[in-house]
Amino acid sequence: MDGPLLELFPRFDDLEDLLRNEVEARYILKKATDHLDGIKSNDKAGEEEEIRYLICAVVDRNWERIHTGHFSVVPVTTRQIYAIACFFKIFFLLLESTDPRQKEKCSGILDEAQLLGCTDDWSELKAALMEYLDKGQQETAEPLPILAAVLRGSCACDIPQLDAPGLNEFQTKCFQPQQPTLLLNTIKHWPAMDKWRDLNYLLQVAGNRTVPIEIGSNYASDEWSQQLVKIRDFLRRQFVDQSGDGCREIEYLAQHELFAQIPALKADICVPDYCTLSGAEETPAAVDIKAWLGPAGTISPMHYDPKHNLLCQVFGSKQIILAAPEDTPNLYPHESEFLGNTSQINAAELDLKTFPLLEQVRFYKLLLQPGDCLYMPPKWWHYVRAETPSFSVSFWWE
Repeated sequence: MDGPLLELFPRFDDLEDLLRNEVEARYILKKATDHLDGIKSNDKAGEEEEIRYLICAVVDRNWERIHTGHFSVVPVTTRQIYAIACFFKIFFLLLESTDPRQKEKCSGILDEAQLLGCTDDWSELKAALMEYLDKGQQETAEPLPILAAVLRGSCACDIPQLDAPGLNEFQTKCFQPQQPTLLLNTIKHWPAMDKWRDLNYLLQVAGNRTVPIEIGSNYASDEWSQQLVKIRDFLRRQFVDQSGDGCREIEYLAQHELFAQIPALKADICVPDYCTLSGAEETPAAVDIKAWLGPAGTISPMHYDPKHNLLCQVFGSKQIILAAPEDTPNLYPHESEFLGNTSQINAAELDLKTFPLLEQVRFYKLLLQPGDCLYMPPKWWHYVRAETPSFSVSFWWE
């Protein structure tokens, strides 16, 4: 590990406030940072094996804390300590060896730190580690396809359409009246529009990252599950021709903060100006950016989100069905807390016998095509089905 990378690791002075009430972690991370300082000054102290063991104990201890109870109530301090301990675990593993297998192991630890920990204060270290660990990891399999561009088709749209509206027009016609609107040709300037259809580019930039993948086309079905997988494996399974055997399970990288995990991909998009509008007088809250990547046939069942939602289509197309918040009582939401914002119905094939109140619902249909965005105000119900391989980016804000 080179000197400039070592300089990005936190010093103990940087951690003191965080560790004030964490006696065990404070003791262990003090020893780890002292050992790092010794290496940087060519004064290699002993105890390396003992410190490595203790760092692993901090990782394991805080992993258990993160997985106790609901993730939303885990203290940020716990997640920060977990991430820092993961960084030092990687440091000690690389002191031991820097061969490809060890670097692959360290990449997995780094991804865990990003997925479970809180790495916001150490973004420069995170990016440098990612670059160091990915360097020299050769991709020897056959190249991935470049997906064909989906030609724009003429189709019915049950909601208003605006062609790349300015901020003022969007505010008066969409945001203020809470009017769902299809915004045409809105993101054609994004570099992602040209880059991302080449799956080899995604493989090069993101292939070594571990991400949560949904297994099954619909998260409300009994067969649905999740797994952590490498993006490279996901891309090959879902986008490479498999001789039409029909046995492939649909997998979906859905609602994931991919751009926080992989800054190089975030450079290919821009947060639309529309997201600066807020109903609050104070400064608007931060924008949540989510990635949605998958083959044809992925489905998000009828559900609503509590925030303003701008769904932007980079490649592929999606069939979307909307319903207004006023129709909530007629849409049969699940009774469970986990699925309380999700309807029991199949919006694409209405079953009026089982769900007779659907006769009272007005549904709005549209096709979301590359370069377009769909604005959905808070609590508007929406069903989404990918008609082709698809990459969408959503922006949620209050």
